[in-house]
Amino acid sequence: MDQDKGTHNGYYYSLTRNMLLVIILVAIMPMIVVSSIILYQFDISYHEKVHAHLEELVLKHKHNIDGFLKQKLGDIRLLGKTFSYEELRDESFLRDRLELLQEIYGPVFVDLGVVNDRGIQVAYAGPFKLGKALYSNAKWFQMAMKSDHVKSDVFLGLRGIPHFIIAVRENYNGQPWILRATVDFVAFNNLVENIRIGETGFAFILNRRGEFQTKPLFDLIANKEPYTDFLKDSEKFQDGVRIIERDDDAGNKVIYVAALLKHGDWLLVYQQKASDAFSDLRRTLRVTIAIMLLAGICIVVIAFILSKRMVNRVASADQEKEMMNEQIVETGKLASVGELASGIAHEINNPVAIMVEEAGWIEDLLEEEEFRGGENLDEFKRALEQIRTQGRRCKEITHKLLSFARKTDSRIQDVQLNDLIEELIALSAQRAKFANVDINVNLQENPPILHVSQTELQQILLNLINNALDAMEKTGGTLNVSSELEGDYIVVEVEDDGPGIPEANIVRIFDPFFTTKPVGKGTGLGLSICYGIIKKMGGDIIVKSTMEVGTTFRVKIPISKDEQTEA
Repeated sequence: MDQDKGTHNGYYYSLTRNMLLVIILVAIMPMIVVSSIILYQFDISYHEKVHAHLEELVLKHKHNIDGFLKQKLGDIRLLGKTFSYEELRDESFLRDRLELLQEIYGPVFVDLGVVNDRGIQVAYAGPFKLGKALYSNAKWFQMAMKSDHVKSDVFLGLRGIPHFIIAVRENYNGQPWILRATVDFVAFNNLVENIRIGETGFAFILNRRGEFQTKPLFDLIANKEPYTDFLKDSEKFQDGVRIIERDDDAGNKVIYVAALLKHGDWLLVYQQKASDAFSDLRRTLRVTIAIMLLAGICIVVIAFILSKRMVNRVASADQEKEMMNEQIVETGKLASVGELASGIAHEINNPVAIMVEEAGWIEDLLEEEEFRGGENLDEFKRALEQIRTQGRRCKEITHKLLSFARKTDSRIQDVQLNDLIEELIALSAQRAKFANVDINVNLQENPPILHVSQTELQQILLNLINNALDAMEKTGGTLNVSSELEGDYIVVEVEDDGPGIPEANIVRIFDPFFTTKPVGKGTGLGLSICYGIIKKMGGDIIVKSTMEVGTTFRVKIPISKDEQTEA
């Protein structure tokens, strides 16, 4: 068998290789003939285009940032001019003004404060506890007392988070007072963080002392060239923007574009690696090789897929042929089982019929006068009744075997579920005793009469009880059998506390011929037949199992409308 498998694999491999070579040769030769690449050299023009674009970008954001600062200063100045010192020092009134600003501009303004000429904050509106804060030593306060307005650098201050102050100075009764506002650092920082081009292009702001006013995208040292050169030579800025190219510490060429902000107090710097800025130029130089390689790879991949697909179809056809042969063998086995079941049923029917007749004759004999006075007469009658009952049951079982073998319909009759279950429990009691298993029964009182095949229902429940006893045969345990009404169904539950069923086997337990029992003890057909029977009834069978805890089978038997009305 291994030799045949190796022969097949060698045949399929050879077929795939030959088809692959033919397809590749036919496809690549025309491509080589018609392929050509025209390269355009535009190094200088492309440099000029990139420089012009970066200068325009930085200049545009310079105007946006300066406009942002000017607008926020104008908002605070308008607030100080419109309302008096007495009105603004009312914290509820000041809080209303802050909410109005936040409603118009969003969270740009974090808080508002009114500071007297001694640097004491006499009114505050905002999320922090800064009432009566002392700002007399703050640099922005000292600058504001000398000028009519101030836009401070970014600092931590009393709140311990980055922010900067916009303040305006006004007079009240001859005494100066200051209206200050905190601008949200995140909102301001986003104006600069949005300046992104490529993978390495980013921007940030420095003050005159070389301190960061926004958070740079990468770790940088502010007090080094060329940033210090920009700050020293502010007069060299032409048209507001200056651009240079220099090597960094790692030897990579970097483009620096700078512009002055806030009347020269701040420096906006944009930088990007030249390899990133001029990536299109290098991409053009590599396009020919890339196209050739890509085309070649595509041809090889397509050729491989096509050849593999065709060979797989050939292999699939061969495999289907083998599977069909196996199915024919299995069908023959099932046919043999059916014939065997039919023969066994016929053989059993004859002695059972004789046994029932003999039991009837013995019962007639017991009616004679000489036996009427016997002290065991009642016991004899009970035994004879049990013989007749079990004889009828054997007859029904053989009928089921014949039904399975000949595929005839099972007989439908009225079934009292509780009586059927109690009978099965009585039959299994002796085996449960030997297996050290306790059987607990909890049945629905007065359940509706079921119109089903009694032998089929008996087969289902008996199979589940026997499986539970098999599971607890070595360890003993408890078997719980219960029933209850659930809507249009009556549910019978068979629960054991055996070793449980592995999760990998649960999805297969209803498959024909699947069994975990030792060879010769189980056929793997019991649960499969039960599943088919209950599905034919219109019901369902559900299994839940946990290892080392137990297994529960729930059999849902449908109730007809008439049966529900009677119930």
